[in-house]
Amino acid sequence: MLDKQKGFTLVELLVVIAIIGILALAAVTAYVGSMLKADRSAGYTNLESLRLLEEQFFAESNGYAPAGGGTITYDATPPGGACAAGGGIEDALPGFQPGGCTCCAVPYGLNFTYSITSVDANGDGMAETFTATATGVAGTRPGNQGDVFTIDQNNIKNF
Repeated sequence: MLDKQKGFTLVELLVVIAIIGILALAAVTAYVGSMLKADRSAGYTNLESLRLLEEQFFAESNGYAPAGGGTITYDATPPGGACAAGGGIEDALPGFQPGGCTCCAVPYGLNFTYSITSVDANGDGMAETFTATATGVAGTRPGNQGDVFTIDQNNIKNF
């Protein structure tokens, strides 16, 4: 005698829901990993840009920025603009424009903050070395991972 009932049993539905849940978990995990990789790649690329701009600055002025040594940060303000704070990386190296909003509070909409520290070892007013640093902003994927990347005048990097 054939059973004429149609439909799914509760067990069959639970199995399907469990399979869909496992697939969704795998997809979300892969997505988050891809986004973290993309954010880190942006940080690496910006540090490479800083290094190249520093080399150009060195070729033009026989020293690295900031001249005479010290530390400067990226302020996300246009050089000489109405809201320019002055003294940021974008003022010393105008070609460095990683994005972020202008005239707004930290962290400027970026996943990393950028700084350059240069050293004038012989006191001639020209920095002989520099280290550019990208630090993950708290509350972003790189910041939550504690990402800090550096590159120097010899292209020695920690990424």
